[in-house]
Amino acid sequence: MRVVTIVGVLILVAAAIGFGVGPGILEQSLNKVMEHEPYAISDEAQTLHDSLVVGDLHTDSTLWARDLTARADRGHVDLPRLREANVALQAFTFVTRSPKGQNYESNDADAPDNITLVALIQRWPVVTWSSLTERALLQARKLAAIEADDPSLLRVLRSQEDLAAVMEARTKGAQTIGALLGIEGSHALEGSLDNIDRLRNAGVRMFGLHHFFDNELGGSLHGTGGGGLSDFGKDVVARLDERGAIIDVAHSSEQSVRDVLAMSDSPLVVSHTGFRGYCPTPRNISDDLMQQIALGGGLIGVGYWDAAICKVSPKGIVEAIRYGIDLVGVDHVALGSDYDGSTTVPFDTSELAALTEEMLNQGFAEEEIRRVMGGNMLRFLQENLPLPAQ
Repeated sequence: MRVVTIVGVLILVAAAIGFGVGPGILEQSLNKVMEHEPYAISDEAQTLHDSLVVGDLHTDSTLWARDLTARADRGHVDLPRLREANVALQAFTFVTRSPKGQNYESNDADAPDNITLVALIQRWPVVTWSSLTERALLQARKLAAIEADDPSLLRVLRSQEDLAAVMEARTKGAQTIGALLGIEGSHALEGSLDNIDRLRNAGVRMFGLHHFFDNELGGSLHGTGGGGLSDFGKDVVARLDERGAIIDVAHSSEQSVRDVLAMSDSPLVVSHTGFRGYCPTPRNISDDLMQQIALGGGLIGVGYWDAAICKVSPKGIVEAIRYGIDLVGVDHVALGSDYDGSTTVPFDTSELAALTEEMLNQGFAEEEIRRVMGGNMLRFLQENLPLPAQ
């Protein structure tokens, strides 16, 4: 049966290539920027933006067949565009499996996998066709290769020491970007606790527990049962705490989040999301649960796409941020774009100053802007990245 499935996938890939659907066309069809006139940025906003520490908790850019060191005419993120926007800290999260349809309401764990097709079309190594762990490791190696070739471009944030080095370099005029590596869903562990260390050795420091479907760890926000953590899920959380890893519950069911809060004292991240009270979609968890995450010192990244914020515009993003600040406090809100995550957004990363402009227009205090645009992410990483020896 498995052979038949693989043969079927290969036939589909061959057909896709035959019809001219190459990697670039595939990505262009999924990662879109809404058509818009250039955003007007005042001198005041640009001067302020240029003085900020800017950070983003979520992008899926390593999934795609692009050279991230070159400015592309597709997608949302690459290093030149990050530098144009004065981004200092960027989380790169590794997608390894995604069900056909990507429904926010419900997905069967056995649904056909989109990423297998992506891997084949983009000619990933054969080992990645059947191994989710290898898919994550492949994406980690893309960033490690950039770092090895030119550390002044990008430094992987493995420890507090790496973060301090990036920030010191930037104070001296460098445009080095600190890269936080994460996995989007711990199905990438393939049921083995030992794979936590394999991924950590590759630089991964943020572990998302779930994605669009229930997995070995338990219930996803978009799964079929809404259940909490399984015994294996609890073992994973305990091991992540032992290793000093950051836990991301962006796609976890509400019961899974409660289970994590009950057993872990570590501050949680919701890397890319919205607030249910502002945008009442199945993508967003309840406001009271967001408040519990914040009470534990957590950090919540506000996304830029429709299911997270409902109003896809700089104005809508900033309104969602204001709602979040009023709900959980300014210290717990950050940016979590979901760039390059099969999303349609109002601007790519080079245009991030549009958010600074809109925050000023909506009456944000300068300190609020500094914290949300990246100051909170910097502080969180300073407090939660492991020490060099770990």
